[in-house]
Amino acid sequence: MTENKDAVTPKLGEVQPQRERDPALRPPVDISETSEGITLRADMPGVSREGLNIRVDKDTLSIEGDLAVDMPEAGEVIHADLRYAQYRRSFALSGELQTDSIEARLKDGVLTVRIPKRVEVRPRKIEVRVD
Repeated sequence: MTENKDAVTPKLGEVQPQRERDPALRPPVDISETSEGITLRADMPGVSREGLNIRVDKDTLSIEGDLAVDMPEAGEVIHADLRYAQYRRSFALSGELQTDSIEARLKDGVLTVRIPKRVEVRPRKIEVRVD
């Protein structure tokens, strides 16, 4: 799995929706691999389950998360560095991954995405028989 920077950048001549043209934060991501599959962990503090959008299109995994910071109703906001932000990352997926079995979990601001490897590419032990 490699990061796909082109999936975030609009292509020349294409009209992108406003949401995709807006600047986005790139959440830090850790990726690990086992014989069973790939696990991706993205730090996305402040994003709710409802604010997440995870999708697979052909060989691209896209992760988006909306972060809205509640401002106090009483009083006047004098300064706010961040009122609204969006996290966005895209990754190119290998053909050995089983994209129809992806699982995602959000806990304590960390998004964990597990992508299993296809059964036929997983290592397996061969039984040796004695005749």
